[in-house]
Amino acid sequence: MKVLFIGGTGNISRSVSLGCVARGMDLHLLTRGTRDVTIPGARVMRADINATNDIQPLLEAHHWDAVVDWIAFTPEDIERDIGLFQGRTNQFVFISSASVYQKPPAHPVITESTPLLNPFWEYSRRKIACEERLNRAYRDDGFPITIVRPSHTYDTVIPLSIGGWTEYTPIERIRKGQPLIVHGDGTSLWTVTHSEDFAKGFIGLLGHPRAIGEAFHITSDEILTWNQIYQTVAAAAGHEAHLIHIPSDFIAACEESFRGGLLGDKAHSVIFDNSKIKRVVPEFQATIPFHVGIKRTLAWFEADPARQIVKQETNEWMDRIIAAYRQKDVRI
Repeated sequence: MKVLFIGGTGNISRSVSLGCVARGMDLHLLTRGTRDVTIPGARVMRADINATNDIQPLLEAHHWDAVVDWIAFTPEDIERDIGLFQGRTNQFVFISSASVYQKPPAHPVITESTPLLNPFWEYSRRKIACEERLNRAYRDDGFPITIVRPSHTYDTVIPLSIGGWTEYTPIERIRKGQPLIVHGDGTSLWTVTHSEDFAKGFIGLLGHPRAIGEAFHITSDEILTWNQIYQTVAAAAGHEAHLIHIPSDFIAACEESFRGGLLGDKAHSVIFDNSKIKRVVPEFQATIPFHVGIKRTLAWFEADPARQIVKQETNEWMDRIIAAYRQKDVRI
């Protein structure tokens, strides 16, 4: 199978790329080369997908069994992709987001039929608009789409709701006995998925005729509270967590950048029903529990001091929010 990834070296896509090569796929990575990540066995095409004059001659000699755009975020990106790949691929896979599902949810169990609506987060609304454009291209022109909606997926990131991700800051705070912020009372339900588990389901969709015209989410079936997520990260770091519970609305009032990610995503309890991906890819099963996966993540960070990024500004705004909450005053 001849596959093109636009991107393919990120937190989620790296595991998928490695899995594709392991399965003998002819994988091509279209990348600007900004990440210091190597995928042995993949063919690298160095270019900027937005540089039309460079891309057209690079692609015109190829026909793909599947094209996956890992870095499309806007309808403009989708228009570009339709123009580039109509008639040149048997399948086009768009990486959407599980944050597109109805917020707040009318029901905590999420299926692919759950309405798409997110008034809180512009990122999610753009992803919804991308899906709508692709569905129209499928209906009107036969553009062979598959939509995949990852939720909170980790490997080379620390999947906390406040702080973390590409930063090592919360691990340093844990080890110094400094408090971490947890939104709400920490008892809402959430799912974190290791990217290697995600890859099992995703690769099974590539080239699959039953995936055309369909949307799927791919997550672990392990359900944790946010308190458990934070406590598990702290245990992996060798310490206990000192948690400060603060309402999501209060956090968003103090730090506007968290409004979308909290009120439009993580503040709500969600349980993902993975029946659809399991019907189409029967071999899919998430097998990496969070307490195992997060140890691997921290080992990755600690293998290279350059990855252990601690930002003073992150410490400062965390401390400001905590101080403001203790004083019940958002005017910081």
